[in-house]
Amino acid sequence: MTQRRHQSVKAYLNHDFLKSRDARPLRVLSEYLEPEARFARFRVDDTIVFMGSARLLSREQAERELEETERTNGDLTRARMQLEMSQYYEAARELANRLTQWSKQLADEERRFVVCTGGGPGIMEAANRGASEAKGVNVGLTISIPIEEFDNRYVTRELSFHFHYFFMRKFWFAYLAKAVIVFPGGFGTLDELFELLTLLQTRKIRKHLPVVLFGKKYWKDVVNFDALIQYGCISPEDLQLFYPTDSIDEAYDFIVDRLTEYSLDERGAIL
Repeated sequence: MTQRRHQSVKAYLNHDFLKSRDARPLRVLSEYLEPEARFARFRVDDTIVFMGSARLLSREQAERELEETERTNGDLTRARMQLEMSQYYEAARELANRLTQWSKQLADEERRFVVCTGGGPGIMEAANRGASEAKGVNVGLTISIPIEEFDNRYVTRELSFHFHYFFMRKFWFAYLAKAVIVFPGGFGTLDELFELLTLLQTRKIRKHLPVVLFGKKYWKDVVNFDALIQYGCISPEDLQLFYPTDSIDEAYDFIVDRLTEYSLDERGAIL
């Protein structure tokens, strides 16, 4: 009778183990090491991060939905607000396009100041779309959440990442960022914004990181920074941590000026 031999499985090939609670540290580490290797392979050295709502529509789509709503006697208030908010989609698209064109002209072998988003729809799609239309590579850092997958088609395929852990996704947003532009958004956008402001305020981020808040009225309505000062919860100088604007030109000039001052030498090459 032939004796059966037990075939052992190497630990790193044991899928049951890798999915277990005991292997959680390995899964966390993989969300650091795999993106790091891919960024190095495709020579992405740093990024300009765009944040904002996944729910905002392009002007074209918002106009179509308004027409459909008028035809079907739907919620006109909501449809008109979608059309009004589509201005931010178009602004993110144009700004990402212009910054990508600028970065492509820099004298450096690495890909610098690459547009990076959360990889989803709305403002994220707009920024990836603008960068793609400028024929530039761009990054999408998506997250697994219990809704339908939401990757957008404008993300450079080789630089599309999918995370399980929010904190590792946030790490890659902050670690590579040389500038951040925050458009109107909901809980996720507010969470990302205030974590960055906290890291800057406490000097856990020591690099010079310009932060633009795009959409003055929205941010004034949603966050009462003056009240935070009034109640003594932040200092007046903390308002210098970000630059509010409604202008694509102002946002572009602010970002380019800061990146030129802190990251470029006088020849236009990256320091």
